[in-house]
Amino acid sequence: MTDAASGLTLTSPEGTRYLFDPGALCLEFLTTGGPGALARYDVLHRPDDLTGWLALSRLRLDPARVEVDADELADARGLRDALWRLVCVRTGARPPAVDPTEFDATPHDLATLNRLAAGAPLAPQLTADGARRWALPARGGQALATIARDAVDLFAGPHRDRVRECATHDCYLVFVDTSRPGRRRWCAMERCGNRHKVRSLRARRTAD
Repeated sequence: MTDAASGLTLTSPEGTRYLFDPGALCLEFLTTGGPGALARYDVLHRPDDLTGWLALSRLRLDPARVEVDADELADARGLRDALWRLVCVRTGARPPAVDPTEFDATPHDLATLNRLAAGAPLAPQLTADGARRWALPARGGQALATIARDAVDLFAGPHRDRVRECATHDCYLVFVDTSRPGRRRWCAMERCGNRHKVRSLRARRTAD
């Protein structure tokens, strides 16, 4: 999986900002929307939307130096939706859907992932001070190949059984639990972890 753990700053429906680190680049990509009911969260409407997201992601690409065309944008949305369905196979959970089959993985989803993973990925470079960065300029297709390869590494790697959905009933964020004990339950402690603590405290007070 692509390293350099960082995370995305998300905003809850209540307006609270919090840091969400799903532990993998490919799972980070799922925050851009998805199939079915998740389409209302779609943020990938124009090529510039994809370059903007790549700048916020753990790739930290300079949006001025990444070129995305309409075909690459369509590939991005197709990859994201395929990833959602492939992730649901592993979590056993599903976001809400009018049609239950909206999150059924198909051979086409696997073909989409493998087709994009076969493309040329972003090229890493070593800086003079010993840090790693991505060679730019780059194409959107290279970023998608990097995301797709990250998914292959995750789904075929040692953490494939640790891909989980947040334990809160109304949160559908997905993460890979890379903690040593393997007991992560929440998308973020400052968001759903705290919500759980508040509900538990209220339940105890009511019982008392």
